[in-house]
Amino acid sequence: MTPSLDPTTDCRALALALSGKHLINGALVDPVGGRTFDVVHPATLEVIGRAADGDAADVDRAVQAAHAAQAAWARVPARQRGKLVMQVARRLEDHAEELARLITLETGKAIATESRVEAGVHADLYTFFGGLGSELKGETIPFHPDMLVFTLRHPVGVVGAIVAWNVPLMLMALKVAPALVAGNTVVVKTAEEAPFACLRVAQIFNEVLPPGVFNVLSGDGPGCGAPLADHPLVAKVTLTGSVAAGKSVALAAARKLVPVTLELGGKSPMIVLEDADLDQVVQGALQSMRFTRQGQSCTAASRMLVHRSLHDTYVARVKARVDQLRMGDPFDEATHIGSVISPGQFATVQRYLAIGDATPGATGHRCSALPSDPRLARGLFVQPTIFTGLPIDSPVIREEIFGPVTAVIPFDTYEEAIAIANRTDYGLAATIWTCDVRRALDAVHRLEAGFVQVNQNLVVQSALAYGGIKQSGLGKEASLGAMLTHFTHEKTVLMNLR
Repeated sequence: MTPSLDPTTDCRALALALSGKHLINGALVDPVGGRTFDVVHPATLEVIGRAADGDAADVDRAVQAAHAAQAAWARVPARQRGKLVMQVARRLEDHAEELARLITLETGKAIATESRVEAGVHADLYTFFGGLGSELKGETIPFHPDMLVFTLRHPVGVVGAIVAWNVPLMLMALKVAPALVAGNTVVVKTAEEAPFACLRVAQIFNEVLPPGVFNVLSGDGPGCGAPLADHPLVAKVTLTGSVAAGKSVALAAARKLVPVTLELGGKSPMIVLEDADLDQVVQGALQSMRFTRQGQSCTAASRMLVHRSLHDTYVARVKARVDQLRMGDPFDEATHIGSVISPGQFATVQRYLAIGDATPGATGHRCSALPSDPRLARGLFVQPTIFTGLPIDSPVIREEIFGPVTAVIPFDTYEEAIAIANRTDYGLAATIWTCDVRRALDAVHRLEAGFVQVNQNLVVQSALAYGGIKQSGLGKEASLGAMLTHFTHEKTVLMNLR
């Protein structure tokens, strides 16, 4: 039975109603092969539903539907496309609590500190991009007095979007919203761990958009993601995921000579100079570490470079603040920190914790406390950990963990701090904390990252281009420039007037 489109707070019933379905050509449908897989609530490991296990046949079905719908969708005036997207955004606001509960159910993130925020930001992204329909314009070029020369913006065609699990709705909106407004049709491959909230959003969208414009599949990377990237009718691929997944998608796109946008993670430094306002820094560190998201954030400050004169005081004060955060049932309004996403990710975090604990001279400062509720005994909870005393070449410092783990590294000079910050294969985000404007501006120029902040560490914001360099990926998201660059192609027109 098709789930009702009325808002609901019974997220478990909704997950069951969405189980085993893709959304293709405007309808919820069974996978071609009939296969499904379990989706679990990470705080208890209870099975909350079964997702459709998509394969190449499902991909082809969705891409063909998107391809068939694309020409008509592109002919809809851009402002009207934007209005339709904004119309859905208003509906999503009505479903905000429902979507927040679905996110919590799938990901184990605390509803009070994380999931409601994501549901709101997600709806706002559709509103933001919906208002940019009028900006899909070219320019006139004074090439010759006897010629009219101008440029046009055209959609690229069918966009394949592959979404990660840490903020699934926000990541989907960053891809889907600009693609739709620009006149493209979309096929989304959701994360295996978190398919239902994305599927619910697509169901709501398809009450407004023409069939085939917005399609959603679930499945794993090799079985569903790879065929989507490889499909000959997919003209653009955009992915948030691991470096390995990004390289695989880039290779598939290169074989077809189609563009990609890749957001692949980071090992983001937070530099605290000796003149920084320590009260501001400690407050900022709570947000920078993303511990309320269990550290599962590409921009988390997983390397904290602190001037040696502040090091001990900083560690003590930050630990005291993190100790005040409560870990527990993600649906409890008093909970600040939920669980990590999956047994595999839990094992990865534990492996890095073991490496840090076994390092001579290092100390792992465990923070907060594991939940005492027996209902959560099987849950994937990890205490936030701040390491000190690690050597600079430790895997804990060099490699992305994607968990509630950070390392504090002392430095003596500004030049040393910049050098350590840039000593990484990643280049997504960085922050510097100082009262010296000259050094702040110097650092902004010298830090090898695509998203740099001074005396703050905000998450992704509408209108601010977001994306990294080096192994952190290719391209930008979240801005008008990103929509024009990555979801349209430019045509140059010369008209002889003689």
